[in-house]
Amino acid sequence: MTARCIMVLGTSSGAGKSWLATALCRWYARQGLKVAPFKAQNMSNNARVVAGPGGVAGEIGSAQYFQALAARAEPDVRMNPVLLKPEGDTHSQFVLLGQVHPELTATPWRERSALAWPAVRDALDALRAENDVVVIEGAGSPAEINLADSDYVNLRVAAHAQARCLLVTDIDRGGAFAHLYGTWALMPEAERALLQGFVLNRFRGDPALLAPGPQQLERLTGVPTVATLPMVWHHGLPEEDGVFDASGGAAGAVRTTVAIVAWPRISNLDEFQPLKNVPGLRLRWVRTPAELAGADWAILPGSKNTMADLAWLRAQGLDRAVAAHARQGGRVLGICGGLQMLGEALVDPDDIAGNAPGLGLLPLVTQFAAQKTVCRTSVAFESLAPPWDALSDLQVGGYEIHHGVTVQHAGMAPGRVALPGGLGWQDASGNVLGVYLHGLFEDPAALHALFGATAPTLDTVFDGLADVVDAHFAAGVLPRLIAC
Repeated sequence: MTARCIMVLGTSSGAGKSWLATALCRWYARQGLKVAPFKAQNMSNNARVVAGPGGVAGEIGSAQYFQALAARAEPDVRMNPVLLKPEGDTHSQFVLLGQVHPELTATPWRERSALAWPAVRDALDALRAENDVVVIEGAGSPAEINLADSDYVNLRVAAHAQARCLLVTDIDRGGAFAHLYGTWALMPEAERALLQGFVLNRFRGDPALLAPGPQQLERLTGVPTVATLPMVWHHGLPEEDGVFDASGGAAGAVRTTVAIVAWPRISNLDEFQPLKNVPGLRLRWVRTPAELAGADWAILPGSKNTMADLAWLRAQGLDRAVAAHARQGGRVLGICGGLQMLGEALVDPDDIAGNAPGLGLLPLVTQFAAQKTVCRTSVAFESLAPPWDALSDLQVGGYEIHHGVTVQHAGMAPGRVALPGGLGWQDASGNVLGVYLHGLFEDPAALHALFGATAPTLDTVFDGLADVVDAHFAAGVLPRLIAC
């Protein structure tokens, strides 16, 4: 194995592991090194379509997709060999090396870790053999002692790769020194020896006020605090693993309010990140009819459990609110699961979740299939009616991840085809549009057509993250992490 492995561990979920790992991927890539990201297991309904074995497309978590781009590497399924996609509070779909694995999905949690580890280990070793540096992201916390015997995401990976580890904490939450010390204290001694430094993330204020905390912590643990990273607002990267982000204030005077329905099993919400950077656009995440009131757009996003989220929509009264919004001429956009809900009916031939009527805003019927569609897609819009006519004939790129197959309702007047190949439709009045294509707002041409705006390029975003770690890590730390 040739690669040096650096691992970013966290005192909790949301501490900043994904953010820091992305920044390190770009920092090391800027040193002229061949870099790859890795996360053994990700639990997220935010996924991207990437290359898999034999040219078959597969899924990985969005965080590793962005980390690969930051590393200037081609994303592939080995970078996130296990992806868990929650379908309920106690059930997740198990995706192994990009493909749904029914047997492991049905296997109890503690038993399947031993079954998954060989694939995880082999994927990591393959990346180590092909790269100079592998930046590994942990999951949750390495001090979750109830899971220690079956954890292959944190310390087992760290020990296998003999990774040089950083432990990051979110100081903005308070209790940062206790989080760091407690995590260190609960780690086995052999893995403690791999810790090279503590990182304080999201600090607001004068760093001099931290003294003598870092010095006392080092006397207790032998581990130095190697960086105090500032709170970075609007850095341009989706929040860690697409975590729900309620902040959506517009830059400048508000001209357009876009409301996104935030149902419980929302998926791929990271694709809306570019909307946060559109001048004059206010992004609003809604869970009640009152929150939808006054919006210009209503977006029904992707869902990992369309039937359950449709039932939730009705229970909140949001089905009537969306229908009223459409009747009043407001724009309605359904993406993937949202498209399916806009139709007349959803049919489940295997009777897993049952059949259900849709919202009736598009003359469509969706039938769920066992086989999942996972692919990258480039396609041109058909000629569209207002208010979506700015997209007419526009070539856009994105990705598909869905089980449903949607067709026109045979007994109803057909809707206008918006995208060929069963990928999109528009209603007769024109203001309701449904598409299977994820990533529409990440396409610069589509963003400009819809809002007359451009978002920062991803390269600009990644370089900005690398600049932050370059400025705030202690001198010489980052080079030493990969030194022999």
